[in-house]
Amino acid sequence: MAKKSGGGGCLVLVLVVGLLAFGYYKWQHGSSSAPPEGVDTGGGSGRYVALGDSYTSSPRTGRRVGTPAGCERSDDNYPHLVSAKLKPAQFADVSCSGATTDHLSQAQKTGNGTNPPQLDAVTAETTLVTVGIGGNDVGFTAYASSCATTHQDTAPCRDRLTAGGHDQLAERIDTTAPKVGALLDRIHERAPKAKVVVVGYPTVLPDGAGCWPSLPFGAGDIDYFRGALGKLNKMLEDQADAHRAGYADTAAPGKGHDVCAAPDKRWVEGLLPAAPGLPFHPNTRGEQGMADAVLAILKLP
Repeated sequence: MAKKSGGGGCLVLVLVVGLLAFGYYKWQHGSSSAPPEGVDTGGGSGRYVALGDSYTSSPRTGRRVGTPAGCERSDDNYPHLVSAKLKPAQFADVSCSGATTDHLSQAQKTGNGTNPPQLDAVTAETTLVTVGIGGNDVGFTAYASSCATTHQDTAPCRDRLTAGGHDQLAERIDTTAPKVGALLDRIHERAPKAKVVVVGYPTVLPDGAGCWPSLPFGAGDIDYFRGALGKLNKMLEDQADAHRAGYADTAAPGKGHDVCAAPDKRWVEGLLPAAPGLPFHPNTRGEQGMADAVLAILKLP
């Protein structure tokens, strides 16, 4: 009997360890499971570092903070909102408008000053890192600026970007994927105690044909860019999954808050912003929505 009891105890122990490991695995692989036991950020402890591009820095939505001025970080962007909720001992927002994955390991020249490599802010004492990057590598905003048309049933950008059987946006997303993965690996190397959260891009375009002429893009281009943004977010989630990071989905909660939504509902401003912010970028409502997505994956209300 003693022998059987011991075997059962071992089995229970194996199951418990397995379940704990599974919970850890799910967190590290992008689910909304609770983070693993370890160093916490908040309540006057830990160091939170925010890395990213203009969807993170949030130009013109609030009071400009930090240096260089050319990065245009606002004091109401999602990193500041998350930090205000967590209350870490140290907080560094080094996001910068226009940043690509290269600018996390290289200095970035802006129209007003140079931003050091963003990874320089990630130290061994860092306990939380959020990363919002990839859109500028693909070039969404640059391409979209040339897509306006007076003919709703045309798709000049889709036709140009898929000419010859090559989907340029899809190819750029594929090229960016290993860069994001390598970046996450470097964050883990520099901050082995840190929880890392990749922050996806919110929903920019509505389902259907859009809202022409307020959004002067043809229905085909709306469909093309909406699909490409979905591919980008899927790539970011996959890289988070493969490189021990969580993934904060901002597209799902942002659905219905796109550029065609009513001004008091939208998270992302259109070609002519109705609220402070850049065209096709989050407004203050959008930054709050993104902050909520990050806090949700950290299991904070």
